[in-house]
Amino acid sequence: NYLTKFQLAPILTQGEFDHQLLPREGVIDSYVVEDADGKITDMCSFYHLPSTVIGNEKHNKLNAAYSFYNVATSVPLKNLMEDALILAKQKNIDVFNALNIMDNDEFLKH
Repeated sequence: NYLTKFQLAPILTQGEFDHQLLPREGVIDSYVVEDADGKITDMCSFYHLPSTVIGNEKHNKLNAAYSFYNVATSVPLKNLMEDALILAKQKNIDVFNALNIMDNDEFLKH
């Protein structure tokens, strides 16, 4: 029901969902929040897009992540994204990017 509030939203088959959102090392990370009954209430995800750094003796790779699908229904989106930043840091991400689409302005403009 979360996506029904947007004028444009994807409709994914189970195979598309699995391909785009199930975690794959170095490709995509997805995390969920469960309530006390085990129902998934929130999720965040980001995909990896590493880049080569040219002409720097100390650093040769920049590990970038891009915010992907985020759904916050039981916690504020800002809190969920703070958790996403911590999780990205644990995955050695150097830069975390997000576009101002869907509800992202809730945490990007603060």
